Amino acid sequence: MRDGLTDRNFDNLAGRFSQNIYNTTKGKIRQAVLMRDLLELPLLASPCSVLDVGGGQGQLALKLAALGHQVQLSDISADMLQIAKIQAAEQGLTERLRFIHSPLQQLNSHLNGSQYPLVLCHAVLEWLADPAAAIAELKQWVAPGGMLSLMFYNKDAHRFSNILYGNFDYVKADMRVKKPVRLNPQQPLASAEVLVWCQQAGFSLLSKTGVRCFHDYLRDRSQQQSHYSELEALELQYNRQEPYASLGRYTHFILQCNG
Repeated sequence: MRDGLTDRNFDNLAGRFSQNIYNTTKGKIRQAVLMRDLLELPLLASPCSVLDVGGGQGQLALKLAALGHQVQLSDISADMLQIAKIQAAEQGLTERLRFIHSPLQQLNSHLNGSQYPLVLCHAVLEWLADPAAAIAELKQWVAPGGMLSLMFYNKDAHRFSNILYGNFDYVKADMRVKKPVRLNPQQPLASAEVLVWCQQAGFSLLSKTGVRCFHDYLRDRSQQQSHYSELEALELQYNRQEPYASLGRYTHFILQCNG
C-alpha cells in the first residue's frame, strides 16, 4: 500500500470515462481483447453465472448477458451503475443482470457467501489503496476450480512509454506525482508482483495477455482511428507472445482457483 492513497470512486466522472476511455479506440481494443480471452473459456460455452467486480458502466457485463449469462455487476460508483442500468433496459437485458452498489471490500455483505464459476475484475486494482488485499477478497467469490479474469494497469509498460515520451524526471521519481491526473491510474502494478499475490491467494495462472501492446506507441496517433481494424488484428495476433505481452498498457491474467 502506498502512503496517502485511498480507493477511488468515479461518481461525477462517469461521462468523462465514456468520452475519454470507453468510446475511444483504446476502449474498443480493450473490449475486443477481453472478449476474445473470455469467450475462449469452455465454461462460457453454456449459460454461466458471472460476478463482475468494479464493472463500471457494464460494457462486458452487457455483452455477456446478451450471450445468455447471468451477471452480478458491482461498482463503488452509483453514477457508473446508473449508466449500466439504462443500457441494460434499452437492450432488454435487465432480467439477466443484478446491480450492486458497493465497494469491493463490502461486497460480501451483498453476496451472502455465494461463489461463481467466473469472476471478473478489470481495471480496479490500480485504483485501490491495497490491491494485494483485494485479490484475497476476490478469492472467496471464485468457486473451487473456477476462473478469475484479472486485468490491471501495467507498471512496466507505463515506465516504458514515459521513457519513450522523454519524461525522465517522472520515471526517476518512480512515476509518482504530487497531484495525479484524475483519470490516470493512481498505482500502476508490476505483473510479477501481482502474480505473486495471486499465487499466495490460491490461484494458478492459465494465461497472460497484453492489452494495447501497440496502440499507445504509434508515432502517428491518427492511425489509431484510420487503421483501427488492422491495428486490432495485430493486437489479437501478437498480444500473448513475448515481448509484446509484457508491453501492453494493461495486463490480463486468466487464473484458476485451486480450491
